[in-house]
Amino acid sequence: MSELADERFAPPQAHVEDLATGEVMLAGRGTRLLAVVVDTVIAAALGWAAGMIPVLQQAFLVQTQATAKSMWSLTPWSAGLGLLVFLLVQGWPLVTRGQTVGKMLLKLRIVRPDGSRPDAWRLLGLRYGIGIVSNLNPIVAMVYGLIDSLLIFRGSRKCLHDTIADTQVIRL
Repeated sequence: MSELADERFAPPQAHVEDLATGEVMLAGRGTRLLAVVVDTVIAAALGWAAGMIPVLQQAFLVQTQATAKSMWSLTPWSAGLGLLVFLLVQGWPLVTRGQTVGKMLLKLRIVRPDGSRPDAWRLLGLRYGIGIVSNLNPIVAMVYGLIDSLLIFRGSRKCLHDTIADTQVIRL
């Protein structure tokens, strides 16, 4: 009888295999590409909308005429406007959630290798800022863009900007 009493008060025994192991699931290459495409379409649409504002049109035309460049040239005005739009649309979700709008829609997140959230400097300065600065020189931009894009085919699925910022993109 004492053996039966011991079994009644024993902790339940259960075999559970569906518990999370703590390992992160890296985002797929195609999903990451689609997130970048979504972010690019959003940026282009907002840039186009900003270009339709008469005050901004006039300021851009005056600067373009003064520097004798085409409307597609990178000028301080267009670079500043692009940076402002990026920070307004993507900056807040990046800093608070580790996600751009495209990453939110596709359920991806930027994290540190230990799974923690990266700080603002790591995201905006190292991960995105270096790429933005590289765009100031067309040759540097092409080389950086090519290397950055091709490195995703490594086993770690980290692009150059991931390696620089010591981040990775995971699925949620």
